[in-house]
Amino acid sequence: MRIDKFLKISRIVKRRTVAKQITDKGRIKINDRVAKSSSNVVQGDIVTIGFGNKTLKIKINSIKENVKKEEAEQLYDILAENYKENFND
Repeated sequence: MRIDKFLKISRIVKRRTVAKQITDKGRIKINDRVAKSSSNVVQGDIVTIGFGNKTLKIKINSIKENVKKEEAEQLYDILAENYKENFND
């Protein structure tokens, strides 16, 4: 499954177009390699996502075409969630 579609189905990103945009900007890595929006993910892949001030690292548990909102979090495990701190002096 394409990474942009997985991010939308898993509810990590709300819209697939947004997932495609952040992927094309180089903010997503699959197994420590910069991904394109057309890159495929499989079960067991480690995905690192760079949001504005947050970095999320997940491991993909399963790939499904359709899931209910309650089941979306079961598609992945969060390995790390880091926030950048801004010091305005």
